[in-house]
Amino acid sequence: INTEFTGYNKYEERCRIKAIIKEGKPVNEIADAATGYVITDISPFYGEQGGQIGDTGTLEKDSSRCGIIDTKIVESTILHAVEVKGCLLKVGDEVTLKVDVKRRHNIAGHHSATHLLQAALREVLGPHVEQSGSYVSDESLRFDFSHFKDLDKREIERVEDVVNAYIRKAAGVSTSVMGIGEARCMGAIALFGEKYSGTVRVVFMGNISKELCGGTHVSSTGEIGLFKIISESN
Repeated sequence: INTEFTGYNKYEERCRIKAIIKEGKPVNEIADAATGYVITDISPFYGEQGGQIGDTGTLEKDSSRCGIIDTKIVESTILHAVEVKGCLLKVGDEVTLKVDVKRRHNIAGHHSATHLLQAALREVLGPHVEQSGSYVSDESLRFDFSHFKDLDKREIERVEDVVNAYIRKAAGVSTSVMGIGEARCMGAIALFGEKYSGTVRVVFMGNISKELCGGTHVSSTGEIGLFKIISESN
């Protein structure tokens, strides 16, 4: 089932249930107090991928409100982990999906911060630095990168200063979908070891950063607020 993702610019969507999975098997309905995965034709919920955790929020049917406690994605299918409350959900039902906007914005800020961090690391340590992984949640971020030694205290402070200078620029964040060849020609950075083909989404942060990325982001670097490195390890 192909789920149309509308969550780059929408937090709420009226949609139809196309499938329900309970205990690993497809079912036609799911009852009150049960948990399972609901698949819809359209969704504003971001499924966990690219280091970014999945959205949470609510699924509403008539006057009932169910919690969406996590979101996964398998190929082009978005799976909403739902705790059913006060209703019976059936395949074919029309429901309203609502993303937890505050949590999503915190996640987006941390994801955008990883792009600024990579730019700062390359500025301070050199262009050899490449991202090798990440973890982005609403509470924190982890950024994995290649370098030939641990960072010393002075380098960490310098990286922090550069990232916070990028934030204070309040640079606009924009996206563009293009062919992989065009993206490479313009110098867009890709995740180390990742294979890309066809069209890709490029995230621009002013003249600071150009990266291939499918995640959600703030509209201006200024929305990130303040950046602080808590720890560094290898």
